[in-house]
Amino acid sequence: MYQRRDFLKVTATGIALTAISGKILGCKSSSMLGGEGGNLKEFGLQLYTLRDVMPNDPKGVLKQVSQMGYKYIESYEGNKGMFWGMTNTEFKKYMDDLGMQIVASHCNINKDFERKADEAAAIGMKYLISPSLENEKGMDKEACKKAADLFNSKGAVCKAKGMRFGYHNHDGPFLSRADNLIPEEFFLQNTDPSLVDFEMDIYWVATAGQDPIAWLKKYPNRFRLGHLKDRKKNTPLSEREVSVNLGDGSIDFKKILKVAKENGM
Repeated sequence: MYQRRDFLKVTATGIALTAISGKILGCKSSSMLGGEGGNLKEFGLQLYTLRDVMPNDPKGVLKQVSQMGYKYIESYEGNKGMFWGMTNTEFKKYMDDLGMQIVASHCNINKDFERKADEAAAIGMKYLISPSLENEKGMDKEACKKAADLFNSKGAVCKAKGMRFGYHNHDGPFLSRADNLIPEEFFLQNTDPSLVDFEMDIYWVATAGQDPIAWLKKYPNRFRLGHLKDRKKNTPLSEREVSVNLGDGSIDFKKILKVAKENGM
């Protein structure tokens, strides 16, 4: 079991944070996140935030997550799988015992995807998500088309099981290529909205020099999930790994999340 002070160090620059007693762990105040009354209630923790400690004691870390007030989690597929050495039903029971819910998981979509979708659907998960693509900073139109077709096919698998498929971005897909190709836009325009959703990592959109609000408004109801982490003020975009506590950085979450909520996130 990890000491709470050490756990806090890991979560302080977390990706997605939940409201606890009117405040947000790792940010100044829930009021800076907008929403009616200044609070957004359905926040969860992306377990990849805890990648340095999660593999060593999954149950112990999850217990601490629940004790800190988190109600929702998004898992990821580490070396123990997205259910962390447990079966899907064992993991759900543990979540139930802790008063938490696994909503989604990042996973390798190119290996055993049908099985993963079956297991996820069986315990009521809503999403399986591709965390990234190979060569995201060097994709040409052919590579983008291949990825869009792949997303549509995985989306069809999820839809047949009562789930949704999503794609999580880094900065690469938002960077313009030759012929003004922006992969993220290609994906949005060439995937079926009935099959494919998008998880906007707002930090990486900002790091790519793009405006999250413009994308949310241009493609309403496509960005259904979001990752939140703040970006250090007064740093050039060439510096990629400069996340800070929510509220200490340059990203105007209060404004962005209001627009996100209005557009289906």
